[in-house]
Amino acid sequence: MTTIAVIHTGPVTVQPIKEQISEQIPEARVINIIDDSLLADVRTAGHLTPEVASRINSYMSNAQAMHADIILNACSSVGEAVDYVRHFVTTPIVKIDEAMAEEASSIGRRIGVVATVSTTLEPTVRLIKKKAAELGRTIDVTERIAEGAFEALLSGDAAKHDEIVKGTISALTEQVDVVVLAQASMARLVPQLQGVRIPVLSSPQSGVAALKRALANMR
Repeated sequence: MTTIAVIHTGPVTVQPIKEQISEQIPEARVINIIDDSLLADVRTAGHLTPEVASRINSYMSNAQAMHADIILNACSSVGEAVDYVRHFVTTPIVKIDEAMAEEASSIGRRIGVVATVSTTLEPTVRLIKKKAAELGRTIDVTERIAEGAFEALLSGDAAKHDEIVKGTISALTEQVDVVVLAQASMARLVPQLQGVRIPVLSSPQSGVAALKRALANMR
């Protein structure tokens, strides 16, 4: 049986990723490793810190010790730590947002990125620019923070979170060719955006699809 270890920085990414793995890789066994202090520490510092990167390394090393076949990093805020961890962990690691960034870069020149926290927005923008450069594409990125949405979600007001994020997306659609939702926790909004005239990309579906491709390439 294939074993997938998923590293989370909070509980909100567990369910959407679980659903995608159940749909796309139903035979897999999933180990969820959750530390909600990671994102809190990144937000306090305003950026990824060496201490957080070291803890990510520790969790991924533990996943390797558990004999996981592959590791999925579920949080864009700490995604850049994976580039460091890959020097020390031999188990293949997939970033949840890498396939989404590549898809966005291939769709259009004007890319909008929406996040509810700046610590996710900035690394997502850097990843999109990196993927665009790899594809030889010239892009313009427009960044938006959905102010107050993250705090609403933390307080348990999911409806308020959703309305703030949808309003931010709606205001951005006239300016860009594609919108990227920078956090996996925002993916559940996609079915509510059917009237939006441009593609809105979220990471769980494409991230797990990339995970499935990586597993196939290992066989």
